[in-house]
Amino acid sequence: MNFNIRGENLEITSSLKEYVEKKVGKLEKYFDTIPSSDVHVKMSVLNSDQKVEITIPMPKLLLRAEEKHTDMYAAIDLVIEKLERQIRKHKTKVNRKFRSDDSLKYMFKNELEPLVEEDPPADDEIEIVRTKRFDLKPMDAEEAVLQMDMLGHNFFVFANSVSGFTNVVYKRKDGRYGLIEPE
Repeated sequence: MNFNIRGENLEITSSLKEYVEKKVGKLEKYFDTIPSSDVHVKMSVLNSDQKVEITIPMPKLLLRAEEKHTDMYAAIDLVIEKLERQIRKHKTKVNRKFRSDDSLKYMFKNELEPLVEEDPPADDEIEIVRTKRFDLKPMDAEEAVLQMDMLGHNFFVFANSVSGFTNVVYKRKDGRYGLIEPE
């Protein structure tokens, strides 16, 4: 795995870098062949919160987690736990749903233990834990981007004043913006 570690309001020390590489390297045990992916790690400090974001894009699978804590090393540990849970969850879904040769099933080791949850939802049941309601104000895409940036969100849902349809603007990884609209 190739590591891309960067910091915001924080200098990445060699000990932090080594700790991240060691912890993320332990995820390799979950795969038959070691993924040759880039690992994007972003560490930031805001007031007393230490935030860690790790993204591992792989063919047919994207692993991403972020966590905040007062201690950077604890935040790294928590993010790794989230990534391990994601891998186990994908593995159990893959075993249950996909049976073809080109599926994700062959990416993981067979002896991987399934994810054990405290209160597991029923098979294929998705639990929605929060619902938000708001008025869709008619606006153009540029105004929606300004609203999104002002709120500090990664996406913004709005009613397009030109077409009348519901659209979504979102911030891309490269810092530019995208627009999702129905056909």
